[in-house]
Amino acid sequence: MKFTWMKWSALPVAVLMAGSVAMAQDQSSSGSQQPAPAPAATPAATPTPAPAEKPKPTIAQRKENQQDRIAQGVKSGQLTAGETGNLETKEAAINGETKADRAANGGKLTGAEKKQINGQQNQVSKQIYKDKHNANTQHYGNNKVDQRRENQQDRIAQGVKSGQLTAGETAKLENQQKGINQQVAADRKANGGTLTASEKKQVNKEQNGASKNIYHKKHNAKTQPQAQPKP
Repeated sequence: MKFTWMKWSALPVAVLMAGSVAMAQDQSSSGSQQPAPAPAATPAATPTPAPAEKPKPTIAQRKENQQDRIAQGVKSGQLTAGETGNLETKEAAINGETKADRAANGGKLTGAEKKQINGQQNQVSKQIYKDKHNANTQHYGNNKVDQRRENQQDRIAQGVKSGQLTAGETAKLENQQKGINQQVAADRKANGGTLTASEKKQVNKEQNGASKNIYHKKHNAKTQPQAQPKP
């Protein structure tokens, strides 16, 4: 009887302990199921700045660029002496106009004058491209006459590139070469593609005169001013 009473009196204690364990499990379970913290907001991407617009070339830089292109065409044979002479005559005219405009405006060019000169240089630029990509080329053979002619053209190209030759000087030298080339072509045509000894002697003499002109023009006081980079 005593045992029965103890059995029934222990029952509420067991129930109470089971309830406590269940509550503890609920609390633990609820704690582990708390929502995860929201991910940090991704910062907005920084917009890439637009590339700075390249400054337009100055009149002097434009002129130097044209001369460099002509020099390359002379050196490679893409430009004949006649084409080079024509291009340099146009360049000389633009240079003369630029010089006169500056003299009239205290050494500067007005906006309208700059626009006009750039328009003229655009036309020359197109002509340079056409002349360098047409069917006319300066062919050099392995004979002494053609080697001499190629040597003269190389010297002229170097003078254009370095600024030792002005556009006007180059035009005169190339027109001189054009005259010699035409004479050689006519002589060869009349002789089945060859030159006689007397014709070779004549051509060599004319090239001697052209050679002296190249030297004098490259070493006189006249130069093609080179564009200076802005500080």
